[in-house]
Amino acid sequence: MQLKVVRVACFALVGALVGCSTAAAPAPSVRYTPIPTAVPTAAPSVSAAPTATPAPNYNEVPAAANDAAALTTELAMVEAGLRDPNVTGAKLAWLGHLQQLDYSRLQDYPEWKETVLGALPEQTRTAVNESLEAGKQLRQLTGAIPKNLPDWKIVAPAPIEELLGYYKEAESTFGVPWYYLASIHLVETRMGRIRGLSSAGAQGPMQFMPATWAFYGRGDINSDHDSILGAARYLKASGAPDNMPKALFAYNHAQAYVNALTLYAEAMKADAAAYRGYHGWQVYYPTKDGPVLLSVGWIKE
Repeated sequence: MQLKVVRVACFALVGALVGCSTAAAPAPSVRYTPIPTAVPTAAPSVSAAPTATPAPNYNEVPAAANDAAALTTELAMVEAGLRDPNVTGAKLAWLGHLQQLDYSRLQDYPEWKETVLGALPEQTRTAVNESLEAGKQLRQLTGAIPKNLPDWKIVAPAPIEELLGYYKEAESTFGVPWYYLASIHLVETRMGRIRGLSSAGAQGPMQFMPATWAFYGRGDINSDHDSILGAARYLKASGAPDNMPKALFAYNHAQAYVNALTLYAEAMKADAAAYRGYHGWQVYYPTKDGPVLLSVGWIKE
């Protein structure tokens, strides 16, 4: 089958800002793991003692620790909980969200990184490092802050095991490793949380342009299952699994995008439990007053 040269996707999180094109130039993006509150102008002391916190309410939005010592304790707790198979439901989702915010805090205060990561087990430390570097890569793709909130609806993602089943079905059918598909799903729509068009008309959980979907898609573009299989079909036609960098670049023509997806994928390949954390990451949208959390159920009025 001759490869049809049509750009597949644009970032749903930023499509309203920068649009998509078929050009090979990098598509700009926004920061992917912003914290929802203002960042202090001066970094708290690394030697500050951790502050006591009450028992968490797993139905409330978590807040990242504000000093290195507290963040060290908090992130160790978060990473251990995400790897505990007995942790499920609201607690698991809450830990994934807190992980997202903790990683963002480390991005904001890189001088804390050695202290915080040094307290983690080696395998966990590697996964965290890869996630942090992926976020750094995505931050290289900058775009203008939008003036309006997007015309989206935010929905709950399908359960972890259900999505994992779709990724692995696509892997068995097309040979594309499941963790690359999960990475695309994470970056494009936060595991399918975003419903709505990008500014260029990209659609569905894996953000297909309609012309590309017509060629590679089967079924419903808004279905997680059908969209994930469509993405695998396109990646296979673009060189996967033998040449994943080439295939990922065909999906979105930005090297930083390719680098970020590869890092997230490597984290999940080495430690499948990393996926449990990513599944809990939420949708934050940039505004002139700071990033806004678009929670499940949010819809533009």
